[in-house]
Amino acid sequence: MPLPMYFLTGGRSHRHIPSSQLRGNSVVRQEISQIARDNPSTDDESGALDYTEHPLCVALVEAGRLRTADAQRAIRLKASQQGDPSIGAILLQLGLISDRDLAQALADICGIPVIEKKAYPDFSRLSENIASNFLKQHRLLVFEEQEDDLLAIMVDPTDRYVIEALELISGKKVRPSIGIASEIDETVQAYFNEPLKGEKGGDADGMAQQLLLDDVEQLKELASEAPVIKMVNQIIQRAVSSKASDIHIEPFETRLKIRYRVDGLLRETEHPSIELAPALISRIKIMANLNIAERRLPQDGRFKVRMHGNTLDMRVSTVPTLHGESMVLRLLQRDEVSLDFASLGFASATEKRLLSILDRPHGIVVVTGPTGSGKTTTLYAALNYLNRPERKILTVEDPVEYNIEGVNQIQVKPAIGLNFSTALRSIVRQDPDVIMIGEIRDQETARIAVQSALTGHLVLSSLHTNDAAGSITRFLDMGIEAFLLTSTVNAVVAQRLVRNLCPHCKAPYSPPVEIGARFAAFPGPITLFQAVGCESCNGSGYSGRSAIIEMIELSEAIRALILQGKDKSALAECAKREGARSMYEDGLQKVVSGVTTLEEVLRVTQES
Repeated sequence: MPLPMYFLTGGRSHRHIPSSQLRGNSVVRQEISQIARDNPSTDDESGALDYTEHPLCVALVEAGRLRTADAQRAIRLKASQQGDPSIGAILLQLGLISDRDLAQALADICGIPVIEKKAYPDFSRLSENIASNFLKQHRLLVFEEQEDDLLAIMVDPTDRYVIEALELISGKKVRPSIGIASEIDETVQAYFNEPLKGEKGGDADGMAQQLLLDDVEQLKELASEAPVIKMVNQIIQRAVSSKASDIHIEPFETRLKIRYRVDGLLRETEHPSIELAPALISRIKIMANLNIAERRLPQDGRFKVRMHGNTLDMRVSTVPTLHGESMVLRLLQRDEVSLDFASLGFASATEKRLLSILDRPHGIVVVTGPTGSGKTTTLYAALNYLNRPERKILTVEDPVEYNIEGVNQIQVKPAIGLNFSTALRSIVRQDPDVIMIGEIRDQETARIAVQSALTGHLVLSSLHTNDAAGSITRFLDMGIEAFLLTSTVNAVVAQRLVRNLCPHCKAPYSPPVEIGARFAAFPGPITLFQAVGCESCNGSGYSGRSAIIEMIELSEAIRALILQGKDKSALAECAKREGARSMYEDGLQKVVSGVTTLEEVLRVTQES
């Protein structure tokens, strides 16, 4: 019988397509991408299609997981496909829905349960009679259940061909369940422990030798091959699933490292073959409209993708290193960012003080901290609070990370002479009420910020210093006179980010005496929490981050000290006497509240 041979060899077949028209998944993906480019989404009546003929689209639209225009777009692409791909597969390929959305919608329609990865049976029960190619092709896991039963965990339980084929080859009854696509893919890859392969059976390592060539056209062609496209998609999908903020792709002498920054810390994961590095880097550079022929100079770019139903802005940076180009991708999830101070970790009293300062008609508010401490997000939260119809807001940023409706945002372009200082000289003539400067980097920018505040504008900006009092010293070092500084700066906010304890697994404990002494200022018995680790937080014990804040409002006493030329220690001591709380003290408050751990606070602060 041909069917058993098919299973043993991992060949291809399909009940709808003649063998002469068979095409690999990679070809379908490329055609879908090309048609998507040629047929952009449209809401006009001439392009409208009836999505109600597809129960899956109806379920997703009614659940609020899919827009009507996107459903019609997917149907249009399906109609143009000779291979008759499922509507669910097209929606996933276009990034219009997440694989979890698809699984839940199919479960509601078919009345079949969804089985998540943590509930999979043991690997020892995986059927050994079915080729890995077949499992990969149909995104399928088959477990031996009872003597006469098979459990099939499928992305598409409506595919009767797969069920009938399994029953024919095994002679057993198949009990279908629904799985999440990414989890099935990861399980199949982990079980068979196979390197990335081309959809047409070509091994990525076999292709790797060609990638050493310096021919730009050939490199561009190889970067468009299905295995490389698939690898890039998998890297981005894994970053989104793990809620990473950055992806680091780093070539070394013998291996290619791919690391994800999750909750502020880097995690190392897969190690593709080093020979794949040129094609992988080139693929991402093509997506970001960068020059793939230029490998000697740093480059910056960005692109947008739809992943798991959300829109992501991907910021790309490359630098040349000893063993090739190192690349970092910053993930900016516009649909999920929260721009209110409470959700960022501001205590209610601190938030109230800051909002009262933002309500002032002019002056400078500075947010300070090292790279990656959340300064930009805090500035955006301030803009979101100030964004009202009666105000005109202009920003100068490098880069523009989030688009805010109603705010005029300017991206600096040093290559053409548009830097912070030149942009600021122009926008003061645009009659703004609020000006946001992404970062004060030099004396000229600092002077324009001070002049703008003196002429009646509210100025928001960031600065790189270790603490709030250090910002005053930094302005003085830039050559800003003390009398101008005291006349314009309203407040300085310093911050760090600490990891939040996972709410599902954090465990209470009574601290020993030496640790409890740190909390002597807090009344009553102290109960702290420790990180444990569970599946929800990938074993880390932490999930998400919060800011710990130190804010100095320039009172008359602090202004007098600045005019007297006192150092930052005197300024910090004066602020403390007036009730300001240091970042360390704010962190201890979050430890007592069960938000984070003492270890996290000590990791990012110094005791004062």
